[in-house]
Amino acid sequence: MLELCTLASGSSGNCLLATDGTTHLLLDVGISARRICKGLRELGVEPAELAGILITHEHSDHIAGLATLNKQLGLPVYASGGTARQLCYRIAFLEERIHTFRPGEHFEIGTLGVETFPTSHDAAEPTGYALTGGGRKAAVVTDLGYVTDAVLSGVRGADLLVAEANYDEEWLLSGPYPYYLKQRILGDRGHLSNDAGAALVRACVEGGTSTVVLAHLSKENNTPARAYGAVCSLLELGGVDVDRDITLEVAPRSECGRRCAV
Repeated sequence: MLELCTLASGSSGNCLLATDGTTHLLLDVGISARRICKGLRELGVEPAELAGILITHEHSDHIAGLATLNKQLGLPVYASGGTARQLCYRIAFLEERIHTFRPGEHFEIGTLGVETFPTSHDAAEPTGYALTGGGRKAAVVTDLGYVTDAVLSGVRGADLLVAEANYDEEWLLSGPYPYYLKQRILGDRGHLSNDAGAALVRACVEGGTSTVVLAHLSKENNTPARAYGAVCSLLELGGVDVDRDITLEVAPRSECGRRCAV
């Protein structure tokens, strides 16, 4: 059994628990340490039971709770070399606990395998993760400017996928954001639209993915219904009956999502 559950997902903070029942990992810690600990306990995991923290990149909505958690729990932190340098500039004594890798490398933490792969985002060295355990695979890919070959390779064979559906393109273009911010979001180092996220989901479902969680939705430029509808429409064009063939969820922005297990 491999289980993922979001504690928060969106531009104001991201955090996810991955567990096989024996090894518990956090993927990003972009909300307060207090909220993280509260959310973990609601899920039946004591913070001291965590085996480590995986960081995708150094933006504040992915690391806001890291300094306090480092001080309180002293957990191992795993990040790419480029991300680790940025983190150590900001957080005192983190270099004592950080473990670095090159995106593309695989390693193990407890009973979980960790696959890493590079992603395209406007950060130092952003990384996507796929976790394996008990013969199952779960991949987490958010904050993507576009879906690269490395991302497609990294998510291949995933039973469970957490995929970005950040914005409705029409809403973004007609909305109040300044031009430079719209261009950043739309660019190759920005975020995935609902349509782009749907294309990634469809490719994974055609490859055998059975459970999908849509994540990192923009509060201003998207709604859960729009993201869900865009993905459903593209899947149905490919002959997938969403109600019958797969499980499709949308992660809440600021509270714990549903446990998703494969």
